[in-house]
Amino acid sequence: MSAPETTPFSTLIRTASHEQHTEAENSSFMSDLLGGRLGVTAYTRYTEQLWFVYRALEEAADRLAEDPVAGPFIRPELFRVAALEQDLDHLHGGADWATGLRPLPATAAYADRVTEVARDWPGGYVAHHYTRYLGDLSGGQIIRGTAEKNWGFERKGAGVRFYVFEEVGNPAAFKREYRRLLDELPGDELERQRVVDECKRAFALNTAVFRELGEQFPLSAA
Repeated sequence: MSAPETTPFSTLIRTASHEQHTEAENSSFMSDLLGGRLGVTAYTRYTEQLWFVYRALEEAADRLAEDPVAGPFIRPELFRVAALEQDLDHLHGGADWATGLRPLPATAAYADRVTEVARDWPGGYVAHHYTRYLGDLSGGQIIRGTAEKNWGFERKGAGVRFYVFEEVGNPAAFKREYRRLLDELPGDELERQRVVDECKRAFALNTAVFRELGEQFPLSAA
């Protein structure tokens, strides 16, 4: 029996996108941010980019909630836009930060792709949902800890609310359930390969955002 028939899809999608995931994690911008070599302004700009991407994800949620493919993944306890807006209110000192705010070109391309697949291809939406929500539920906690340490945010307070999943009582159990849903994702082998490819694309889009942030905040100017 071949590996695609015996390997759980949740394992397949993780291992197949490992290279792209690693590239995103090891971007110079993220390395400098986590290493404490960039200031809070860079963190704020990154948080702004997340707002655009998560708006695209969550604006489609109501419409996809009953979809047989994407619907099981729509979990309100994961929603992040409200938390991002709380963080941005704090980071901008309560200013009307959304007025005139524009995404970086790479962020706009990322959000546009999310909107596109949400409209036409539920399996593609799942790929983006997986890369974002499960990633921030896991590795995002490292960013939260760095932000609290480097810029004095209250633990799990304003400025890092995005990384606090209060409604997910048991993250480990939640992630196990999420992976079970991935394993049961409807579709033949060809469709599942398309989802894997879209997952890789999601990481590539995220890496492009990091690249542009790195150009905006080179270490020499930090």
